[in-house]
Order: sequence, then structure tokens, then C-alpha cells
Amino acid sequence: MTRQQLVEQIIEKRSFLCVGLDTDIKKIPQHLRDEEDPIFAFNKAIIDATAQWCVAYKPNLAFYESMGVKGMTAFEHTVRYLKKYYPLHFIIADAKRGDIGNTSAMYARTFFEEYDIDSVTVAPYMGEDSVTPFLGYDDKWVILLALTSNRGSQDFQLMADAGGERLFERVLRKSQEWAGADKMMYVVGATQGAMFKDIRRIVPDHFLLVPGVGAQGGSLEEVCRYGMTKDCGLLVNSSRGIIYASQGEDFAEAAGSSAHALQTAMSAELEKIGL
Repeated sequence: MTRQQLVEQIIEKRSFLCVGLDTDIKKIPQHLRDEEDPIFAFNKAIIDATAQWCVAYKPNLAFYESMGVKGMTAFEHTVRYLKKYYPLHFIIADAKRGDIGNTSAMYARTFFEEYDIDSVTVAPYMGEDSVTPFLGYDDKWVILLALTSNRGSQDFQLMADAGGERLFERVLRKSQEWAGADKMMYVVGATQGAMFKDIRRIVPDHFLLVPGVGAQGGSLEEVCRYGMTKDCGLLVNSSRGIIYASQGEDFAEAAGSSAHALQTAMSAELEKIGL
């Protein structure tokens, strides 16, 4: 998916919502657990209930890898279902990969050739040669970790050098030498608030993937105030607040209602910038 295609979907749906498929076998409704592939059965119902309100889905690989072969089969079924029935939705493999070049090349092959996914999250700690293998694919995206919302982000990401440049700022500046705004996005946690102003001074045009709205306490209004660009420039993710809105037999309906509520708020934010 190209940047223009993504922007067109945002405008058409009046939404920049990404639904995180962090599906835990221990949290899905009891009545699904007798299914042949319970994780996929849950995901399929969530997707069908939320697709009209979102533009992207983000399965988190840890939740699938934790179940071994069965989990990865559910991941593959989920991706194939999205690509067949919802081909205009942007798919993010939340894998946070990053290793020496030849290993990164295999990770890139996994997600971009085997699964044909639109994008993958990548950790920048090992530098340029660990990231560039992901950038060699047409119309595929790298989503680089920049400033995360977890408490431990302060341990390294906010450390400043002698000149006052913080590590996340160095990541933003240096990585722009590797790819432009048509191939690279950045992960910025919603709980970072006004820090979005500092980020936008360095990357004014790149899309930001923003987790942390909802269950983690991030404010959609604050994210939009400081992070939105003329063509939106945001993909705001919600996982637990949508997929676990109910653990009863009405789980899909509840997920759809939660996604619709976020989409309504997002539509109002888009209206503010004339989109």
C-alpha cells in the first residue's frame, strides 16, 4: 500500500484507527475455545465487526508465537483472511525485529514475501544495516521504534548526549537518511503527550503509529493536537479497549461499538483540519 492509498482510506472512512489483534487464548470468550482454530475464530469475528470503522490491523506476533505452531497458523489464517476479504486495510506485523543484516533480511523475507504484509515494526538499536534489508521492497513499510509509552522508555530513549540531543531524536534524524516518508513510519506512544511537538519538528511529514490510546491512558485529543499533519499523518492503535470490550458472547458486537466510538472521535479530529 502506498502513502497516497493509505491517506485515501483515512479520508474515505473518516478514521485513522488501527485495531491491535493482541489475541490471548486465556482471554477470549469461553464458547470459542472448542473451535478448531479458536484464535482465528476470535480474530475473524473482531475483524468483521470493526472493519468499517478502521483502516489498519496490527497483530502482535508475541501473542501468536506464544502458542507455537497453532498460534502461527492462526496468525497466517488471520493475514490471509484480511488480504482476501479486506484488501484495502493496512496490515502491520508488530514484531519489533532487528538484528544483523543477513538475519534482518530473513525477517523481511518472512513478512514481506511469505505473508505479503504491508509493514513491520523494527527496533533501530543495531543501526542502519539492521534496518535497510526491510527497505528494499516496493510499497512496503518499516515502522521504526522511536519513543514508546512504557515506563522503561526513560531508561534509554530520553538520554541526552553532550549537545542535548536525546536518543529518540537521534533515531529520528539518522533514520531519515535511510528512507523517506513514503516508506518509513515511527512508533510514538500516546502517553508522550506534548513530546509530539518535539517529534514533529524533526519528522514533520512521516506517519506515526501511536499505541496507548484507551487502556494505557493516552488521550486521542492530545495526540491529534500535537501530532496531526495536513494529511492526518497518524495511525492510532487500540487493542485491549476494542477486542476485549466484552468477554461474553456479544464480544464482537461490543468490539464494533468501541471501534465506532473511536472512529466518531477521529472523524471530528479530521474535520478540524479540513479532511
